[in-house]
Amino acid sequence: MGTDDAATCRTVFCTLLLLTLSCDCLAADLDLAKTAVLEVNTSWVVARKIPQTLFGLFFEEINHAGAGGIWAELVSNRGFEAGGLNTPSNIDPWSIIGDESSIYVQTERASCFSKNIIALRMEVHCDECPAGSVGIYNPGFWGMNIEEGKTYNLVMYIRSMEPVELTASLTCFDGLQNIASADIVDNNVSDWRKIELQLFARGTCRTSRFELTTSKRGVIWIDQVSLMPSDTYKGHGFRKELIHMLMDLRPQFLRFPGGCFVEGDWLRNAFRWRETIGPWEERPGHYGDVWKYWTDDGLGYYEFLQLAEDLGAEPIWVFNAGISHNDEVDTTTLAPFVEDVLNSIEFARGSSESTWGSIRAAMGHSERFPLKYVAIGNEDCDKQLYQGNYLMFYNAIREAYPDIQIISNCDGSSKPLHHPADLYDFHVYSNATFIFLMKDKFTRTSRKGPKVFVSEYAVNDAMDAGNGSLLASLAEAAFLIGLEKNSDIVHMASYAPLFINDNDRSLVPTAFWNPDAIVFNSWQQYGTPSYWMQTFFRESSGSVIHPVRIASSYSSSLAASAITWKDNEDMFLRIKIVNFGSHAVNLTISATGLQAGVDTARSTVTVLTSSDLLDENSFSDPNKVVPVRSGLPGAAEKMQALLVPYSLTSFDLALDQYGGLVAEM
Repeated sequence: MGTDDAATCRTVFCTLLLLTLSCDCLAADLDLAKTAVLEVNTSWVVARKIPQTLFGLFFEEINHAGAGGIWAELVSNRGFEAGGLNTPSNIDPWSIIGDESSIYVQTERASCFSKNIIALRMEVHCDECPAGSVGIYNPGFWGMNIEEGKTYNLVMYIRSMEPVELTASLTCFDGLQNIASADIVDNNVSDWRKIELQLFARGTCRTSRFELTTSKRGVIWIDQVSLMPSDTYKGHGFRKELIHMLMDLRPQFLRFPGGCFVEGDWLRNAFRWRETIGPWEERPGHYGDVWKYWTDDGLGYYEFLQLAEDLGAEPIWVFNAGISHNDEVDTTTLAPFVEDVLNSIEFARGSSESTWGSIRAAMGHSERFPLKYVAIGNEDCDKQLYQGNYLMFYNAIREAYPDIQIISNCDGSSKPLHHPADLYDFHVYSNATFIFLMKDKFTRTSRKGPKVFVSEYAVNDAMDAGNGSLLASLAEAAFLIGLEKNSDIVHMASYAPLFINDNDRSLVPTAFWNPDAIVFNSWQQYGTPSYWMQTFFRESSGSVIHPVRIASSYSSSLAASAITWKDNEDMFLRIKIVNFGSHAVNLTISATGLQAGVDTARSTVTVLTSSDLLDENSFSDPNKVVPVRSGLPGAAEKMQALLVPYSLTSFDLALDQYGGLVAEM
């Protein structure tokens, strides 16, 4: 490329990269621009394959991520169990329609479901009820999103000694606008009767509620009220728009269901997989005492396995190690817990004729789930009984399922573990500078022994992260670049937490986690900069990584990697670089040993930046900080570029042809 052509190309390219900066800042930054040379050795001799599992997802039931989130159930406290077993109990968020002289409700131990014994007794006193009818309503999780033209599947159970005349309705939040309704008239409900019907929405209201009303005097018992959209993802009960955001990250694994949710503050409130399988009406639900809310456990062990399958991701089952935040099971009495875990694996992997595999098959999945990874506990390494409990679980699983990869809670990055493991957990949350510097953490880690699973990472310092800032995402990007470069020892990594229902922030101020990758409410969702940052790494798993070297006096503010990746039949050399400083950088990229030509027409550059390093996305401005993709007219083995301050840039050089190593990808 000639000098004039190069200068013209560089000018165009710089303009593209600097679109988000003001003119005043641009002039100042150009005057203070640093210089750097990035050398990429693309020779196959020194290239290395990145593990296929490197980047994935960690889902925890936190911030109403599942209940009121990805699980599409619209009714909150659908079985009236959330108030506890002592009756009469609190029925929140259910409320009555009418005054107390017309209607009286209370919970009773009267259900037909032995595991969910609580039901609601509704006693109607009026013959000519005020405003035509009285009853109960449920607002769901801060309002139900009901959309015109869609259908909603209602299932509930009722009993009465007399014929019933009920109306099931969807109304807007004040009850004045009726969006959908259906009558329930039944003369034979002296025994519990399952009612199934569809409600067709004639209008849209983002903060709707479900109503069950009558104008007939009498007593009706009600239980297990479920309302689900008919258009969930693949009919599996998941909210489609949230699933699509996960799929856009191309996750290679799904770690579930926690997190502290697995442990509980007390063992009585820990996640129990057996109580979350089978018919939803028979799941008792439980109070998550760490994050302070009730879950009906419609999103249970089976659904998590199904979610992993739907995402095309490897399931990673994190089970309780007989340890909570405040109590522990002695190793000498752990045998029932060990047997329970072996049963959970059989549920996932056993034949449809096996004891637990047959239950899975009865739920609709005769094929085995490919469960290959389990984690023994969560953040329990420093607990008094963890070592002994761990070995009990490890030995039993290894004997029964020798192919399963077992993950320890103990950090082996600085010193050897005291027990066998295939991988070990590494969690890191801190300020942006600390996370940026962690890019070199695993360079010094021993290559002997188990591999690393960075199962939780994020910038969570309030000053740096806010509700999810550009600054946080750039520090995390540098950290992930370090994981790519050390992927001979680091085999998995996932951001945490994944979701937050924006309404959860005001529920219990100390019981939500901030920031998060995806923010949503009943009808909207957006990705934080940390979500969009992860899209730069979605092609990394299973790709080929090349050595890079940065020559610059400013190198302490830069982090870079280079991979070759395949998109269908096309190949690309991707060079990612984080500029974590306040100066622009005149960058020279030199790729040596490239065994292919560069197709300029198909090459692109993608930049994540903003005018302020603390900029965030929001419902009002969901695309304030998102990647911007442009053509790369100057794409070549040696090229010039200008990196704007505080930015993540990805250069994707399309390759005309490729060698044998890449062809095997």
